[in-house]
Amino acid sequence: MQTKINTAQEAFGYWKAMPLQERIGLVDNLKKVLHENRLHYATLITQEMGKPITQSLAEVDKCGVLCEYYSENAAALLQTKHIKTEAQESFVTYEPLGVLLGVMPWNFPFWQVFRFAIPSILAGNVVMVKHASNVPQSAESIEALFMESDFPIGVYQNLHLPSDKVAEVIAHPEIKAVSLTGSEAAGSAVAAQAGKYLKKSLLELGGSNAFIVCEDANLDKAVAIAVNARMQNAGQSCIAAKRFLIQKTVFATFTEKYKLAVSQLKVGDPMNTETQIGTLARLDLAVELEKQVNQSIAMGAKVILGGKRKDAFYEPTLLVDVTPEMPVFKEETFGPVAALLAFDSLNEAIAISNQSEFGLGVSIFTEDINYIRNRINEFHEGAVFINEMVKSDPRLPFGGIKKSGYGRELSEEGIKEFVNIKTVVINRS
Repeated sequence: MQTKINTAQEAFGYWKAMPLQERIGLVDNLKKVLHENRLHYATLITQEMGKPITQSLAEVDKCGVLCEYYSENAAALLQTKHIKTEAQESFVTYEPLGVLLGVMPWNFPFWQVFRFAIPSILAGNVVMVKHASNVPQSAESIEALFMESDFPIGVYQNLHLPSDKVAEVIAHPEIKAVSLTGSEAAGSAVAAQAGKYLKKSLLELGGSNAFIVCEDANLDKAVAIAVNARMQNAGQSCIAAKRFLIQKTVFATFTEKYKLAVSQLKVGDPMNTETQIGTLARLDLAVELEKQVNQSIAMGAKVILGGKRKDAFYEPTLLVDVTPEMPVFKEETFGPVAALLAFDSLNEAIAISNQSEFGLGVSIFTEDINYIRNRINEFHEGAVFINEMVKSDPRLPFGGIKKSGYGRELSEEGIKEFVNIKTVVINRS
């Protein structure tokens, strides 16, 4: 590890001095190589964690979109900001911090790394990534991708480390900050270690997003989006919709339409382009999901679709008669399980939505946009999406509050998370 940290620190010395346009040129190279080998990288993703190949291809393509966004906008986002004060000259500059550590998850093994690494690198930092242990080929391929794109040695390095060694890396004096996408427990451990050494940390943790459908919503559109919002990547996403709050007057109609749509999802070989649902990434994940569902059933929830597990495969499942005390409501369910609850008024829906330790995002479906717009501040979330599923976009900041973490990735906020925002004031004598 020490050798790699030394390599990173040496690389930082000349990387931060490289003109931004040259760094942008290398990101453009990377995007080109990524596109030329998109099927290869997508196949690795599918083979390692079971995502249907069409979704893996979409993940790789989204990484390319992110590269393009920052190539086009980094110069403007990082330009010196001049501010008028009583001084003869005052301005703010954005300077890189140094060597950053990224602790990345398996569910989007390319995208999660890219959204951390690309803006950080363009800002002048160098990165070291400790990837999830169950996606080693993806981890090695990303490092090889940077090398093939002519990045200098040490700008991006993959760390082959067990999780119990992460604290040691954070403690190293040359590591200036850490970004983690993962579980609440992992986030707490990383934040504690970073805090101990007074280092900045960014945490993208779990979520239990509500998906609210009002009686005036376009139900067909809401159903179509609800399928993808919950079942994409077999539900293995922090920003997936997990709690479906449906107004009582349309609950039966929505539930019937949603059940039909989910039941028609095609299950099978993830390398088949027609497959929409695959297995979960690991057996233990499916076992844990089964436990959450069974405990909720014991507490009164009813299964109207699915509910069975075979090895690491868990059927797309719908539960009704769900209450806030049940695991499928109060815990993060990382799999294809949707918990449906009915509500009377929007006031009740907002209260139920906020009755969560998580605060990543919420979707609301209604035709009365102006009414919802005036109530956006009542939702305790990092993102509010109206008539759309919660999703990340390079042009928009991404992150949560409460136990969903802190800090922001993507957009202007993302590229400035790991910089020294330096104030300069000049008066001539």
